[in-house]
Amino acid sequence: MISVGDQLPDATLTLIGDNGPEQVQLSDKLKGRKVVLFAVPGAFTSTCHSAHVPSFIRTKDQFAAKGVEEIICLAGNDPFVMNIWGENTGATEAGITMLSDAECSLTEAIGMRLDVPSAGLIGRSLRYAMLVEDGEVKVLNKEENPGQCELSAGEGLLESMG
Repeated sequence: MISVGDQLPDATLTLIGDNGPEQVQLSDKLKGRKVVLFAVPGAFTSTCHSAHVPSFIRTKDQFAAKGVEEIICLAGNDPFVMNIWGENTGATEAGITMLSDAECSLTEAIGMRLDVPSAGLIGRSLRYAMLVEDGEVKVLNKEENPGQCELSAGEGLLESMG
């Protein structure tokens, strides 16, 4: 599992742009930048929808004051679902980038894959939030239970940043 001090591996993720699905290289988003990346088990699932995304909408300005240039939400859902979820929660309007890791490539590469067949969640992500500077993980807050959203919430990550 990835830890503080590690470089995030590059990965090809997807978002919905003006002309449909677009490939995004994670390295392009991270190079020379201070970025927050948070991951959820699934779009529209209860904790992700009612707690996790709203926490980053609430704290967006506080992150900007600390020099964070972009907040990225990552999930294993397809990019169309991520796009609608961003619109539905207000995350898109707040400027949060909604990225799809539908192939689970980044999630698996950093040891954060979650499978809960009984809940219909296969190839999803554990719940975490990280501060990344120029591709290096500076702060990593992972929830012990994916149903919780405390350490990985916007407020929890801000507190860890000091």
